[in-house]
Amino acid sequence: MGCSSCGTGGDKSPGCKSNGGCSSGGCNRMNVYDWLTNLPISDAASNCRVVEVSFNNGSRKDYFRNHTVQIFDKGDMVSVEGVSGFDVGMVNLTGEVVRLQLKKKGINELDPEMRKILRRSVDRDIDIMKQNKEREREAVIRSRAIAKQLNLDMKISEVEFQADGRKGTFFYIADDRVDFRELIKIYAKEFKVKVEMRQIGARQEAGKVGGIGSCGRELCCSTWLTDFKSVNTTAARYQNLSINQSKLSGQCGRLKCCLNYELDTYLDALQHFPENADTIQVAKGTAILIKKDIFRNLMWYILPDSSKQYPLTIERVKKIKSENSKNIIPQELEAVDIITNKQKEIEPEFVDLVGQISLRTLDKAEKKKRSNMPPQQQQKRNNPNNSSNPGNPQQRPPQNRPPQQRPPGNTIERRGSGPKK
Repeated sequence: MGCSSCGTGGDKSPGCKSNGGCSSGGCNRMNVYDWLTNLPISDAASNCRVVEVSFNNGSRKDYFRNHTVQIFDKGDMVSVEGVSGFDVGMVNLTGEVVRLQLKKKGINELDPEMRKILRRSVDRDIDIMKQNKEREREAVIRSRAIAKQLNLDMKISEVEFQADGRKGTFFYIADDRVDFRELIKIYAKEFKVKVEMRQIGARQEAGKVGGIGSCGRELCCSTWLTDFKSVNTTAARYQNLSINQSKLSGQCGRLKCCLNYELDTYLDALQHFPENADTIQVAKGTAILIKKDIFRNLMWYILPDSSKQYPLTIERVKKIKSENSKNIIPQELEAVDIITNKQKEIEPEFVDLVGQISLRTLDKAEKKKRSNMPPQQQQKRNNPNNSSNPGNPQQRPPQNRPPQQRPPGNTIERRGSGPKK
């Protein structure tokens, strides 16, 4: 969700444009919902004084101590201590949730070296930050050109300037070790900043760029995923996925992180399947295992000189394996009949909300079509004795034909209730 589709209301115009606190949190990549923000605090002295601040729309987060008397809420812009200056960020979390995050990451809440929040950001701080942020796009292009001139095997992914413009962080990707001592001198002279080189991987780059995955949702690395675990093709084999590199790879070019999400569930389900059951002996030959249906607890085998697949239950495979260990070869596999419960879709019944429909346009088209027919075909179409003409209105069933009236001379007229003399 971007600012154009933001649902900010009230005293703010729709789409905060990063000028205020977005009520939906969609403008921040690593948005976190503070579920303790509305709970009353019994002891204000014991409240956590550390605040989590996000920078560059959530791509980077850090913790700062609030030594001021001001109380900050989520979405407030604050000026914090930087490298020989200040930096501007947005308050992301406050209160007891920050204490839980510090405990999770092993950060001491009472660390004296923790940087501090200077003040609430004023208009001058935000204007200076915007001016330096506009330099980042040109800095990426220029820094890539300089690295190419020095023949360095590296790629500059992103450049982030501090709010006051005194420091610049250059994020780069490299497979091997890069000697960029000369590069740092050129960057410092070119951009007039203190240079910090930070190496990232392909997954971190995809998180910074963002995008939409094959599932139709935003990338996990750009929304909530921060710890990137190694993914290999073994996870795909356990889940019976085809080893197709183009389908298993994400936008970063590496294997998708979501392959690890359901891996534990598959491993628990595979514990019930027998081991060393790749081949079993029957009277027709050696049956070879081709796949496992974890959801149905079935194992599919194929016999030699045949393309037919035989689904077997886990109990049947264990029984055959025990018989083979005793040099007993069963006659049949005893495959299971797979019944697919596919219900036929019921077509919805539509209600006629229009009422009577005029067919004058169809009548005009029919008359025009008849006028263009040859004379013989028109005579054949108009012949009432022609039973092959479905459009002849005179060909109707006898029960639908109106009763014929008798001639006036044969009409018997009765008057009164007595018989006629």
